[in-house]
Amino acid sequence: MRIARHRIVTVLRERGQPFRAEWVERELPERVDPAKHVGLLATLRLDPADLADAPSP
Repeated sequence: MRIARHRIVTVLRERGQPFRAEWVERELPERVDPAKHVGLLATLRLDPADLADAPSP
């Protein structure tokens, strides 16, 4: 399971956290591995299950 970085950025901007969103855009890859970045996602209070891409049919 991978998470598109733009989904994380969108959620952070919707929460009114533009500086965190900008940092994520600069520092994280286009496709984020939640297992590798579990600590960061927890710090940002993001649930990977809510952000995961929908499975392809």
